[in-house]
Amino acid sequence: MWRDHLTEIIVFSLLFLLVSAMGFVAARWRAPKDMAHLDEWGLGGRSFGGWITWFLVGGDLYTAYTFVAVPALMFGAGAAGFFAVPYTIVIYPMVFLVLIRLWSVSHRHGFVTPADFVRRRFDSPVLALLIAITGIVATMPYIALQLVGIEAVLKTMGVTGDSALARHLPIIIAFAILAAYTYQSGLRAPALIAFVKDSLIYIVILVAVIYLPYKLGGWGDIFDAADAKFQASPNPNDGILLNANNQLQYVTLAFGSALALFLYPHSITGVLASRNRDVIKRNMSALPAYSLLLGLIALLGYMAIAAGVKPLPGASAGSVDNNTIVPLLFDQQFPDWFAGVAYAAIGIGALVPAAIMSIAAANLFTRNIYKEYLKKDATAAQEANVSKITSLVVKVGAVACIVFLDPQFSIDLQLIGGVIILQTLPAVALGLYTRWFHRTALIAGWAAGMGLGMWMLYQVASPTKKHFGGSAFPLSEFGFDTKKTIYVGIVAVLVNLAVAALLTLILRAVKAPEGVDGTEPDDYFADEGDPRVTPGADRDVNSAREPVA
Repeated sequence: MWRDHLTEIIVFSLLFLLVSAMGFVAARWRAPKDMAHLDEWGLGGRSFGGWITWFLVGGDLYTAYTFVAVPALMFGAGAAGFFAVPYTIVIYPMVFLVLIRLWSVSHRHGFVTPADFVRRRFDSPVLALLIAITGIVATMPYIALQLVGIEAVLKTMGVTGDSALARHLPIIIAFAILAAYTYQSGLRAPALIAFVKDSLIYIVILVAVIYLPYKLGGWGDIFDAADAKFQASPNPNDGILLNANNQLQYVTLAFGSALALFLYPHSITGVLASRNRDVIKRNMSALPAYSLLLGLIALLGYMAIAAGVKPLPGASAGSVDNNTIVPLLFDQQFPDWFAGVAYAAIGIGALVPAAIMSIAAANLFTRNIYKEYLKKDATAAQEANVSKITSLVVKVGAVACIVFLDPQFSIDLQLIGGVIILQTLPAVALGLYTRWFHRTALIAGWAAGMGLGMWMLYQVASPTKKHFGGSAFPLSEFGFDTKKTIYVGIVAVLVNLAVAALLTLILRAVKAPEGVDGTEPDDYFADEGDPRVTPGADRDVNSAREPVA
């Protein structure tokens, strides 16, 4: 009953309302004279410095997924859940040089989305459309994941009902508040809120990793309890150590997730909002510090096992909701007032990325669908208005995801999104370094990778679902005599690259038209002080390259 959690509800509500108020106030924070421009509404004026970018990108990447999904996977499967730690370590050296090139060419040409870049680089509106649609579709389940985090907290506090409407009503209310201040303030809202969000998360985790082991008998007892649980599990892949059957899945999942992380539109949005190349360099060097925090958060899953936490019932008969194990752990082990603070950290940890993701998806629709195909002569104000409205529609779609999909492990949402967004790697990430791939070959590679990825995901079953039950594909389905599994995304993107490379050779041999590269080599090294860089310029990314004085 909610009356048993009154103190937690009050603390959670006060902090939630505080950051919501900050979201509305953000419209006046560092505000320009005119917010009716995507550079201002969708990218914060491209003016964020080191600290703001640190909190914005960190708040964007370390989300309710961190607090809810990773510990839930650790609780349910054990060591496999640690994949999130190495992938957030290896990604930053990989993208250190890639992202500064993307920033430079985007500021030189006024690009707002990765599809803008692809459109100009490969002279292909069709390829840009596919990149935009892929980004929007991959972002939807990621936003839904954030809402799952809020719902897990509300369910733990008893602020839900038995009917479908009662169960999801609090989420709908939270979404409505998020939608309102995002509509008004754009990217400035999550940028400002991220300061509070990250501060709360650091406080809660530091307290948790010191206080909870002390209360539960020490780390030795915690790992012993987890080991005992997994020894009794009917699934041979569960355990505090990996085994021969899941090591390949672990490695490919970590590497595939790393490749996907900065292909997501919301990750790129945070980067493009930076003031200059140095801001990005400093952040890519410092952001791995968040990985230490992630490793500590993951261990909450083992703490929940040691504390004897039992997940709340799931939506379907006989199922359990593993997403509730961390909120329940806090509820059982912390004083009520601090449990409320911890719940707020999870809830606010969902609001920041959900806002950025909806903005990024809306920008994709506006620049690469609306302006390209529906209204080529759209003004800057019209673009901003369409993007605001689209951001609301995206949030509705995310709510629909959790209402109708209702996953047992919310991490499935993120992993499926990763398979989808990985198919943009050849055009976006490799396209920043080479134009060797033929534009038609990239389209064919995308289609092959996406088709294979969706087929493989459809074949994956789980105890609660016959299809789309995860991203671990059994190699036996390919005819191998083994029980090993592999991450769907890696297989799909390798097929994507193979098809694109082979078809490029064929198209070059028959001299198929390749279009005109609208960028120049020095575009990829432009910086804030470059006189040809014009942040905020109202350029039409679909027109020919403007002459450089």
